Amino acid sequence: MTVQQAAARLGWTEFHLADPERRVSGGYAGDLLSWVMGRAGQDCAWFTIMSNQNVAAVALMADVACVVLTEGVRPDADLLRRAGEKGVNLLGTAEDTFTAAVRLARALEE
Repeated sequence: MTVQQAAARLGWTEFHLADPERRVSGGYAGDLLSWVMGRAGQDCAWFTIMSNQNVAAVALMADVACVVLTEGVRPDADLLRRAGEKGVNLLGTAEDTFTAAVRLARALEE
């Protein structure tokens, strides 16, 4: 499933799509940036409530397919700018992190 397909299917907000055709292979949930950097899998969807510009840098270093801001969190202006500069797919949902991750996992299994 691509990032754009996941967003459409799950009803997530598209804040920035640099590479809508990037494949999503799984998910990772975490808010401690150093932890995410060393543990998030390549091509996963990273679920977080963090919304500052450092998220874009970590997403790039971890090579995740997209960042999904959960709990209704919206990106701040610096994060939107950095996502554009760094080519990071940035999505959002009002769902809590657990629910969003479970819904993606089920969609990937179908």
